[in-house]
Amino acid sequence: MQLFYNPKLDYSAKQFVFPPDESKHIVRVLRKSEGDIVHITNGKGYLFEAEILEPNQKKCKARIISNRKSIPKRYKLHMVVAPTKMNDRYEWFLEKATEIGVDEITPIICDHSERKTIKLERMERVLQSAMKQSLQTVLPQINPPISCKEFLENDISTGFKFIAHCQDGEKMELKRKVIADNDATILIGPEGDFSKTEIDLAKEKSYIPISLGRNRLRTETAAIVACTTVAIINS
Repeated sequence: MQLFYNPKLDYSAKQFVFPPDESKHIVRVLRKSEGDIVHITNGKGYLFEAEILEPNQKKCKARIISNRKSIPKRYKLHMVVAPTKMNDRYEWFLEKATEIGVDEITPIICDHSERKTIKLERMERVLQSAMKQSLQTVLPQINPPISCKEFLENDISTGFKFIAHCQDGEKMELKRKVIADNDATILIGPEGDFSKTEIDLAKEKSYIPISLGRNRLRTETAAIVACTTVAIINS
């Protein structure tokens, strides 16, 4: 099944016109014709089944014949992850986290961050592509980048809150602290790790220091290990 995405589509829609790029892909690449069935999601949990009425390469028109809403997960996972020095590594994290099942992502700029800016629109496209490729109907939310200090000072997270860091001190393995069906927010620092000031502030805000294993991991690897751990506990 090939999945298309349009955030403006709602459950009351009767017809739908694909934008030019998708119309061309449907007609020329997928070779769909009148009467063929395609699937669309609005990224809000709905899956629409549509029948092609006019296979036009510029304005492919379809009739919505059914829709259903997916059953929501019993927990939400918010990954708060510092941008990596190389953009492609952060995009890899976004892609894999979407496939695994992340709900929200916040890029944080830390004291030791080498990269201070990100291209939010490009990252949104990565999330959309990963959602469609993995045939999911909920698009993860990605927030504008924010400093670690500002995120923590304004934190309103619910559920369990964890910070993964490499400094000495008492830490529990994440897999021993996560409890199924509970929301979780996990902070992952940059290549240079969180500063002591950031770790202390996180602790003040009730973040629990955790370990992701014996080996020292890259930022994007640590984030994926955390996502996978939470998904396995909730499987």
